Order: sequence, then C-alpha cells, then structure tokens
Amino acid sequence: MVLRTIAFKALCAASIALVAACAAPPASRQSFAAASYESIPSEAELRAPEIAALTTSLRALSSDIDPKEAARAARVSYEYVAQLRHEYQITDGPLLHNYKVNEGLKPRGLCWHWATDIEKRLNAEDFKTLDVHRAIANYDSLRLEHSTTILSAKGASMFDGILLDPWRKGGDLTWMPVRDDTRYNWTPRDEVFAWKRARGLLTTQYVETARGDETRALAQR
Repeated sequence: MVLRTIAFKALCAASIALVAACAAPPASRQSFAAASYESIPSEAELRAPEIAALTTSLRALSSDIDPKEAARAARVSYEYVAQLRHEYQITDGPLLHNYKVNEGLKPRGLCWHWATDIEKRLNAEDFKTLDVHRAIANYDSLRLEHSTTILSAKGASMFDGILLDPWRKGGDLTWMPVRDDTRYNWTPRDEVFAWKRARGLLTTQYVETARGDETRALAQR
C-alpha cells in the first residue's frame, strides 16, 4: 500500500510538471524564438551590395551630388521597390502580371504604376542635389509602351542620369545609365506628350496614366 501511494504521488507530480511545461515554454526556448525573429535581415541588409553599387553610380554622375543624398536615394529605391512588390502582389513575370492587372486580378504593377509610385516616393525625399525625371519608350511604335523613372544630378539632362526600372524583371530593380540601355530608346515624358498632342493622340486618360494623379489640364492644351 505504501509503495502504491508513493508511486501515485510521483505520477501526479510528473503530470503537473508536464502541464506546466506545455503552458509556459522554457526560457531558453522563448529566447531562441525571439532571437530567430529579430535576426531576420531587412531589405537594406539583404541588398547592401546593390545599394552600395547604386550609391557609387549616383555619386559618379557629378561631384556636386551630396554623398548622403546618393546613399539615401539608393536605399529608398531598393526598399520602396520591395514594398511595392508586396503591395502589387507580384508573383509572375511582367507580361503575365500586366494581364492580371488588366483583368482585375491584381491591384497594380503596370510599368507606369511602378514609375509613378517611385517618382512620388523619391520626390518626397526633397533632394537638393538630385533631380527625378520620367521617360517613356516605344510610344511611336507597335511595341508595348514603357515608362520609367530616372535620377540625375540637379539640373542635368535625364540622358545623363540613371534609370530605375523594377517592371522589366518582375519587381527586381534594374538600374543603369540611361545611355547604356540598349533595350529601350527613352524620351522625356513631356516630349512624348507634345508628339501625341500634335497628332491628336493625347487623351485625358493617357495623361492621367502617364502622370499619375496630376492635373488633366495638359490634355486640353
């Protein structure tokens, strides 16, 4: 009888310990989980080499460019592209994603969505030594018209700048000097507007899509 009582008490103690363990994981397990979550690298950390390369290329455009602004522009570009990639729900290549956007299956992600949103984000930084440009390619051909954003030194031509194009690789930022882009022949957006206006092709809808939320008045000039 005594042995049975001792065994019963031991079993109860073990059960209580097991329940307590399930209700409150050991401190070491909690610490490991927290450390694992906190160690997830940010986009800036993941893209550090690319951000550094873009920073160097921006600084090389002109000795008048503030190194801190160049670094900030590069970091913001990569971080915002990552944010938009999530918001646009990018899971496919650019042409298939275009189809899904046009069919209402995805919220945004056409080339002019990328260009408009990135332009607004960069302009919000209020750079003093950098200019933000918009350009369009294939507006006068049967090929798919394409839009992009360009960064240049303050007061410089967009052709002496660096284009930022996340669309062409499905949300992975492509950048290069404008003059080095052999895939697209870029034209300043306002020149495209003038070309279309002269031919009666500049509609209100076109201006709205090319300029985002900006005024419709240009289409009536």
